Amino acid sequence: MDALVRLLQLLVLLLTLPLHLMALLGYWQPLCKSCFPYLMVVLTAKTNRMMASKKRELFGQIRGLMGASGKVALLELGCGTGANFEFYPAGCRITCLDPNPHFEKFLTKSMAENRHLQYEQFVVASGEDMKQLADSSMDVVVSTLVLCSVESPKRVLQEVQRVLRPGGVFFFLEHVAEPRGSWAFLWQQVLEPTWKHIGDGCCLTRETWKDLERAQFSELQMEQHPPPIKWLPVGPHIMGKAVK
Repeated sequence: MDALVRLLQLLVLLLTLPLHLMALLGYWQPLCKSCFPYLMVVLTAKTNRMMASKKRELFGQIRGLMGASGKVALLELGCGTGANFEFYPAGCRITCLDPNPHFEKFLTKSMAENRHLQYEQFVVASGEDMKQLADSSMDVVVSTLVLCSVESPKRVLQEVQRVLRPGGVFFFLEHVAEPRGSWAFLWQQVLEPTWKHIGDGCCLTRETWKDLERAQFSELQMEQHPPPIKWLPVGPHIMGKAVK
């Protein structure tokens, strides 16, 4: 099976050779960073239509964390175009974090369309190093389709726990690997080296549920759902929350 994977990876590499050469020479990454937000506008609009009920179910739980003040400090990791804003309840004070500065103009547009939220700031940083944010400064942290593309999910989850207040909640919706040994997993292995360039670092074979289980949150609730877009090579989605 490993030999077949390597053979098919080589075939895909040959078919996409210009892309890999551009990446090797350092030309692809800047181009991807500037163009990727436009791709996300299209994909997130489609995904939101298909995942609307699940997102409402997940983020509706934020209301229970507001208390007497009716406010909650919320950090969204890999905020992208602000596709989740419409699902957040009124009273959320939003801090957005993304390593790609090209998303900021899309965030500004999304925030203007969601006046029920209070926009705090946009932080250009990776999830592994959120030193601009103070310890225990957030009531809620949100990650949707982000842990697939970070360098170290373990370090990101450590930072999530650092910035969350005691009792704060991490809400997540992430795609994960298909079952090992399946043909779907084989194709994820075959396509991953090329897909990482197309998807700005997105890994298809991450078993993110294991990172969440190892992170030692005080409480972890998680469920799995089929992928919303069947023709993409992304696998099932895990959805849930973890309490600090």
